[in-house]
Amino acid sequence: YRLYHPRLARFLSTLMRRPALVEEVLNDTLYAVWSRPAAFQGRSKLSTWTFGIAYRKAMKAISRQDDAAPLDDAWAELLPSDEAGPDRILENGQTRAILARAIDELSPDHRAVVDLCYFQEMAYRDIAEVVGCPVDTVKTRMFHARRHLKNRLADDVGVRL
Repeated sequence: YRLYHPRLARFLSTLMRRPALVEEVLNDTLYAVWSRPAAFQGRSKLSTWTFGIAYRKAMKAISRQDDAAPLDDAWAELLPSDEAGPDRILENGQTRAILARAIDELSPDHRAVVDLCYFQEMAYRDIAEVVGCPVDTVKTRMFHARRHLKNRLADDVGVRL
């Protein structure tokens, strides 16, 4: 629980953007892992199996949502801070806000692969198992997500990547 709770909470927050719903899915996920340990057959890493359960539960919860979830500013807290002057800090804050909005524009499936890759540091093979699709689909989702983020940063900040 101590090992996976923070990682799953962050992953689910990225997907769902609703703290109350995140807690519900997180608790459901950890209860499923706790109550059915025999379901883990060792064909993957324990973390892959656990994140797969969380992903599927999150997708079900998202499909039940009637309205769009508000943007969560947790992204700004997770990015490294600069010890620079006020101008640089303001610029970095604006860039983070643009990046957070751009990430929020991604579909839940695209946000999931970005989060699993960059923040959970999973390999594409493990991500494919978590989200239940072929590795090539994960690569395609990452390609489109990166392209979207790059274009949004270029349009809004004037950064050419």
